[in-house]
Amino acid sequence: MNEAPIHLWGLVAGYGLLIIPLAVLLWTRTPLVGKMLIGVVRMTVQLLLVGFYLQIVFDLNLSWLNGVWVLVMIGVADISIIRGAGLRIRKLALPLFLSLLVGIMIPLLFFLAVILRQSCLLEARFVIPIAGMILGNCLRANIIGIRRFYQSIRQGEKPFCQQLADGASLAEATKAHLQNAMQEALAPTLATMATIGVVSLPGMMTGVILGGADPMTAIRYQIAIMIAIFTGTSITILLGILSTRRAGFDDFGMLKKDVFKS
Repeated sequence: MNEAPIHLWGLVAGYGLLIIPLAVLLWTRTPLVGKMLIGVVRMTVQLLLVGFYLQIVFDLNLSWLNGVWVLVMIGVADISIIRGAGLRIRKLALPLFLSLLVGIMIPLLFFLAVILRQSCLLEARFVIPIAGMILGNCLRANIIGIRRFYQSIRQGEKPFCQQLADGASLAEATKAHLQNAMQEALAPTLATMATIGVVSLPGMMTGVILGGADPMTAIRYQIAIMIAIFTGTSITILLGILSTRRAGFDDFGMLKKDVFKS
């Protein structure tokens, strides 16, 4: 394969592109220069640290270590989702973690075992990047879905309570909120699937092509990963809402106020 590696000086030159957005911010007097510089530094440091660690993980290629890294990724996503949804970590961390674990593992293991036909399902160069792609998309969708679910109930508390008073179960009273949350959370992924390859070249396809593979091979990879992403996203949103619902409502079906950060 004809790879095109980025050498050190090429990467340094890449930072030169930042002169353009920096000039735009200065010219328009937009107060984001500090945030931009901090963001670039944080991005660089974080990616370098992760890169060094992943290099060690890839070199060792120990199944248990690869599995631990995937669990760490899920744990970080778990906390990020709860914070992004404006909820309290202590109340919902465990049920959401288990939901993410199940929702990620189903498409991940299917992708590795059935699509790629890997004999070792915890091969570092496959399990870590694929898990990262699935989890990254699930993270954004879960923030949207879970936040939408709880905020809609909070804002429509009176009609929600009226449904409970009329004899509806918690599942019946939250059904419409669940449907709306699922619809809003899955909409971006569906929009991406509908326009992929036309509006933009997706990440995996671009990476495979840059790695030297032919476009048709890259397309097969991209189709497979998009199906895995949509499957994982659907499962994690549904399980995430259902599992946190048990911790977020009391025995009378009322939304607990202490699940929100404020």
